[in-house]
Amino acid sequence: MAFTEINSKMIQATVMPGQRLFSQRGAMLAYKGEVSFTPNIQGGQGGVMSMIGRRVANEATPLMTVEGSGTVMFGHGGHHIQIINLTGDTLYVEADRLLAFEGTLQQGTMFMGSQGGVMGMVRGKVTGQGLFTTTLQGQGAVAVMAHGGVFEVPITPGRPVHVDPQAYVAHHGDVRNKLSAALGWRDMVGRGSGEAFQLELSGNGAVYVQASEEKL
Repeated sequence: MAFTEINSKMIQATVMPGQRLFSQRGAMLAYKGEVSFTPNIQGGQGGVMSMIGRRVANEATPLMTVEGSGTVMFGHGGHHIQIINLTGDTLYVEADRLLAFEGTLQQGTMFMGSQGGVMGMVRGKVTGQGLFTTTLQGQGAVAVMAHGGVFEVPITPGRPVHVDPQAYVAHHGDVRNKLSAALGWRDMVGRGSGEAFQLELSGNGAVYVQASEEKL
């Protein structure tokens, strides 16, 4: 089972017997075949602990389980969609940016304070996102949403990448993050509210950045 892109704001998934996928509720646009959609309260493959983590994090993005035989088209809010294929590694992504993902992936929840210590916690406060983030691990595809499209920036050892926290979508690999304060062009043109912040990611992997500073 895999996702295919119809256009920048719609994807199609092939559903086969014995397989399943998960999506945001309300993201189904159309389908063909014998396909069932069931509300999911256990947070995908992560089970009860994932559900508890998401509720603590106030990341109660409702999911539905998609099963059967047919094809399903997904989209949500006219947002741009990026398909990310995982080959055994872990993707870190905010729950509200998840459009759909394959049931072969293991879902969990991670406390961002464990990456970058206090700075990881500050990141949540600055971006308006929770201190927890969703993790997806294994072999399979994930569809994430963003404003204005997404581009992938490689992260290599010794060459950290600095990202506007509002433009951050997700990252994968052996990556650590920390938030730093720095004066930027927003302050110079009067758009800043005091300090400007940058999210620094270092290690080996990639970060996905949206072409906008708007939240979903």
